[in-house]
Amino acid sequence: MKPEVLVLAASPSASVMEQLDQHFHCHHVWRQPQDGRAAYIASVAAGVRAVLTTAAIGVDQALLDQLPKLEMVAINGIGLDAIPLDLTRARGLAVSNTPGVLTDDVADHALTLLLAAARRLPALDRYVRAGEWEAGVALKPTRALRGKTCGVFGFGRIGQAVAARAEAFGMAIQYFQPRAIDGVATPRADSLLDLARASDYLVVCAPGTPATRHAINAEVMAALGAEGTLVNISRGALVDEAALVDALRDGTLGMAALDVFADEPRVLPALREVHNAVLTPHVGSLTVETRHAMGQLVVDNLLAHFAGNQLLTPVN
Repeated sequence: MKPEVLVLAASPSASVMEQLDQHFHCHHVWRQPQDGRAAYIASVAAGVRAVLTTAAIGVDQALLDQLPKLEMVAINGIGLDAIPLDLTRARGLAVSNTPGVLTDDVADHALTLLLAAARRLPALDRYVRAGEWEAGVALKPTRALRGKTCGVFGFGRIGQAVAARAEAFGMAIQYFQPRAIDGVATPRADSLLDLARASDYLVVCAPGTPATRHAINAEVMAALGAEGTLVNISRGALVDEAALVDALRDGTLGMAALDVFADEPRVLPALREVHNAVLTPHVGSLTVETRHAMGQLVVDNLLAHFAGNQLLTPVN
């Protein structure tokens, strides 16, 4: 008998979805009407041995408590802030995520945001579409990246990939995270505040945890300064969004370029209205290649677990 898997979200990869249905007895919650999902889960809960979720959806205690035979939580994504790891550990559940395969695309998107902010691409697009170029409306020059400092908060896989790309544009790199990384030549700032003071562009790559919530606060934004740009491709909770709106409005901070927000998909109306922010809808990993690779890693982890083998990418 195939293991029963509760699938909370679909993969955009048709191949991944075919493999899931081939190898497992899948209960596709995402196919159910929103108002019928709770009843659907209750109707299949008794036999479920694994939950397939995303970093954004996660799982909660109420769901875990409904699944007496649960053995594994498979996360399509890398974030763990929506996963109650204390509860999964207490129950001895296997947990996997999908690190590594999305590093390059997320780092590419970080640099896309950085460049879009630096060269004011959204404003220039509006300038052309509005006929202002044809009308001869004056433009202010932007600033080159070469010679500027890119500070990276969180220097794991993605942070280091961002640094490599920024360095290719002629930027100097510094990083900060509480633990220094052995064997890395990149200079480490003494604190996040010191990193912000030293940076022209501050790219947030740190994980979303209680310790990093609102790490990018009004003081950090002021240290980055009126000519500085904040880029966030990590988690929205790392940024105090109310303070960010104030800093962008009064010019304490020059620009922001954000792919993540505190209450997705809801974005503060005030943040949508400021002119000096570039906003994208959490799409750092949204390429055909990466979304397939993420889904394939989910499938491979599920197969490994039910074959009695070690997970490929376990969450400890």
